[in-house]
Amino acid sequence: MKHIHIIGIGGTFMGGLAALAQAAGFRVSGCDGKLYPPMSTQLAQLGIDVHEGYDAEQLSLFPADVYVIGNVAKRGMAVVEAILNQNLPYTSGPQWLAENILQGKQVFAVAGTHGKTTTASMLAWVLECSGHAAGFLIGGIPQNFGISARLPAEYSPYFVMEADEYDTAFFDKRSKFVHYRPRVAVLNNLEYDHADIFPDLNAIQTQFHHLVRTVPAQGLIVANARETALADTLQRGCWSPVVPFGDSTGWHGGAADADGAFDVYYQGQKQGRITWDLSGEHNRLNALAAIAAASHIGVDAAAACAALSRFENVKRRMEIKGRVADITVYDDFAHHPTAIATTVAGLRHKIGAARLLAVLEPRSNTMKLGTMKAALPESLRDADHVFCYGGGVDWDVADALAPLGDKLSCDSDFDRFVAQIAAHAQAGDHILVMSNGGFGGIHGKLLDALAQRFIVD
Repeated sequence: MKHIHIIGIGGTFMGGLAALAQAAGFRVSGCDGKLYPPMSTQLAQLGIDVHEGYDAEQLSLFPADVYVIGNVAKRGMAVVEAILNQNLPYTSGPQWLAENILQGKQVFAVAGTHGKTTTASMLAWVLECSGHAAGFLIGGIPQNFGISARLPAEYSPYFVMEADEYDTAFFDKRSKFVHYRPRVAVLNNLEYDHADIFPDLNAIQTQFHHLVRTVPAQGLIVANARETALADTLQRGCWSPVVPFGDSTGWHGGAADADGAFDVYYQGQKQGRITWDLSGEHNRLNALAAIAAASHIGVDAAAACAALSRFENVKRRMEIKGRVADITVYDDFAHHPTAIATTVAGLRHKIGAARLLAVLEPRSNTMKLGTMKAALPESLRDADHVFCYGGGVDWDVADALAPLGDKLSCDSDFDRFVAQIAAHAQAGDHILVMSNGGFGGIHGKLLDALAQRFIVD
């Protein structure tokens, strides 16, 4: 049994890769810094050995056939330097995946600045319900499946990949998705992000065009018709059919009713209706993209709509973590101003005039650099009060969010920050917590603080 040791196993991509490798018959171990749910939970359930830290000593504990190095690993880390100095075999996660899992598969790659995880989850669920039993690797845990990755059924040639534009590894600065060679590429949207590795939007468009170049002429590109940056990217050269979504030239949705249900159309002709609890225009666009992609292999649109009506969303996407005294606490992964705005707007539409308290941790690499801090006040305008944690950034969060006026509260002391939120909350409030990390376990701590305040034994 071949043994792989994964450097950075706690990330959503690498943790999913670990699950696939184990299912494919490899012995799997790995290391990372601090792990947190849901990936820590998934790895524990799989019984995968995880070593904490990036020390060189682990190489003697886990003498592997190959070391799979994630993009969290940097030159100067003891384990990386030891691998290089000892001339041990190593590769990147995307390359290992392409050579050992995706070879011979018909890959659906879901790319874009926002919505990759949700759209990939929707697509995998549509294929599941239509009998195709696709494999998948998704940067989150779809609640319909309860896992982030699995191999396809023996009879299924299909694999759904969340296709990330972030770089591959310290020794391969191409975007991860260039390794996947998809049959179908979904291009959800395209904005400037990842300021730590991309100097501007044009640099990201170049990587997206590398992806476009890998789609065969008999494949399909599903593209958001509302995104001028995507249109400009395709203008650089396109050799595959393009099916648009988001306007009347292709797949589009009717207005959502009060419960979130909406009709689905293709070139003006009704194809079906989706009845679900998900909120927001972004989720309707995600659904259209999934339906369009599935149609490439003959999945009937009405059947796809029926499947999506049973879609249960993804962990950390508007996930309800608990309720205390009629106060609901949500967890969401939103960390880019556009994603924050759509998430807040979607919850606002759902709860109407009820109070919405937005709780934000600027944690992504782009956020830590402060590149998009000027866009944050507008993205949070639909909230009744905003709490921003400043403990992980070097820029002044209070100054950046000052346009929010007296509905802003900031603090860099975590315990005091939680106490402020709990003290401000009232019965009937909806507390939306947004971070792309564990946020110090804030959800449980906040629910405990609310219970201490409102529940009397």
